[in-house]
Amino acid sequence: MSHVVFFLVPGVHLLDLAGPAQVFSTSADFGHPYTLSYVAEQPQVTSAQGLPLTAALDWPELGPEDLVVVPGWRAVTLADAPAIGATTLRALRDHHARGGTVASVCAGADALGRAGLLDGRHCTTHHDVQDELALRHPKATVVRDVLFTTDNRVITSAGIASGIDLALHLVATRHGPAVAAQIARDMVVYARRNGHEPQTSAMLRHRSHLDDTVHRAQDLIDTRFDSALPLPALASAVGVSERTLTRLFSRATGLTPLRYQQTLRLERAEHLISHGATIDAAARSVGFEDARMLRRLRARTE
Repeated sequence: MSHVVFFLVPGVHLLDLAGPAQVFSTSADFGHPYTLSYVAEQPQVTSAQGLPLTAALDWPELGPEDLVVVPGWRAVTLADAPAIGATTLRALRDHHARGGTVASVCAGADALGRAGLLDGRHCTTHHDVQDELALRHPKATVVRDVLFTTDNRVITSAGIASGIDLALHLVATRHGPAVAAQIARDMVVYARRNGHEPQTSAMLRHRSHLDDTVHRAQDLIDTRFDSALPLPALASAVGVSERTLTRLFSRATGLTPLRYQQTLRLERAEHLISHGATIDAAARSVGFEDARMLRRLRARTE
């Protein structure tokens, strides 16, 4: 179990906080629980939306597997941002120095900058304050028009709903894209990409739809992609006809169920090959009877 600590400042945006917190709390429903804590420099913080929030004053003990998130706050400019004490900035630096991960949502990137964690790193923030962030922290490289950036355990996101994307990315990194896709589906959000990079996982890339029947079929394929999954059995499992499943699946993902399974197999095989496996061994590992089909699929993508 990992610990996620949210540091709250006066005027914190509720969605900056609630979005990532919802992702990590929902993760428990799929076998990966997190402990969530809320820390501030005062016992009660009023959010930008007027809701009072209570928080602890003392930081919990954290290890390298744990995460600190700084949600954004309401301010016309970053220069108008609430003061953050030296003790808090040191806590952020020390956690990262011990191997931990530090993340921000929206204007929270400025807190990481004040802690010195943006120096020499790529980062992003809400588009309204990107230029100001670059001026305030000239040693940082501010990346525009992306949902989030990652750079040596410092993760920044563009703000508001992009905090959900950031949290889903962390879950996918730690527990696999299938878990992240299940959480995204449970939250009824799109598993989106990082703006300037294509999705690295087919499981997430083809989950940007709201068809529950297709999602249930994908759940089965995701967990058994290396096994034979005849279309009649797959259609029966989700309670529709073969023709209906093929039509719904193609409309939602652009692929047939078989092509989707082959895409997952190819992606996994490429990973194995990149780590030293032979084509024959990789083909067997992902469920192909021999390497000929794998070679054909690889040739299509070249």
